[in-house]
Amino acid sequence: MPLPSLFRDRSDVEQIVGGTIVPILFGLVTGLALGWNEIAYYILVGPVGIAGGFYAGLEHRGPDEGLARGLVGGLVFGSFILLGHEIANNEPEVTLPDPQAGLVFVTTVAGGVLGALGGSYRARRERRFGGTGPASAAR
Repeated sequence: MPLPSLFRDRSDVEQIVGGTIVPILFGLVTGLALGWNEIAYYILVGPVGIAGGFYAGLEHRGPDEGLARGLVGGLVFGSFILLGHEIANNEPEVTLPDPQAGLVFVTTVAGGVLGALGGSYRARRERRFGGTGPASAAR
């Protein structure tokens, strides 16, 4: 499977969309799902969120860069879960921590870990196959 292009090699617009708009929208949708359906919420915050955090880390050269991206992405994602839930203005289908800011803490830490794992995976793949571009992993 080819590696994604590096985040720093993307245009400013692609960086803004990938680094902020995507976690904002994903957080809003997850926050809306929080009040609609427990299973939908757990699917979004679980496997989909985990895959997204890891993939974001793959766009970076190592665990340190992936960690930074993951921390920011997790912070934005968790904050917008709560904002989406407030917009929906309904009872959560899932028990939230008290205070609710604990959710943001968890998503921030988890995002950092997932980003670091993705960046570490990319670094190992690049060492193994050489090169830096997406085509290098296909060798």
